[in-house]
Amino acid sequence: MIYTTTTDLSLQEINSNLEASAKSHAFGVLHHYEFKKILESKGFPIEKDITLYEICNPKGAQALLTQSPEASVFLPCRISVYEENGKRVLATINLEDFIEYIDATDDIKEHLRSLYQDILKLLNAF
Repeated sequence: MIYTTTTDLSLQEINSNLEASAKSHAFGVLHHYEFKKILESKGFPIEKDITLYEICNPKGAQALLTQSPEASVFLPCRISVYEENGKRVLATINLEDFIEYIDATDDIKEHLRSLYQDILKLLNAF
């Protein structure tokens, strides 16, 4: 259900390069959330630095949402970056687990599989 990969790069290196790397894989970063800062500002501190990135491939999103508006619950795609056991982790939802449940044509499903492979390439580039 969740795909993860690890890297020896620092959180700062990952966060500094994620937007450019996403662009090189045909995605744009829409927004990011630094959960440690957000929760601390609300009086609920956490120890881990966890940053969530919302990424989007506009062509893929347009094609999917035209045929299957309920798939909007999966969008935008998300990448989480945090540290665990001395390694930096990049994680995302395994879209392969959900593609068959989306009401869309086989062409759109195949395009989603291709986009998911691009997300995996993005994560594994670190």
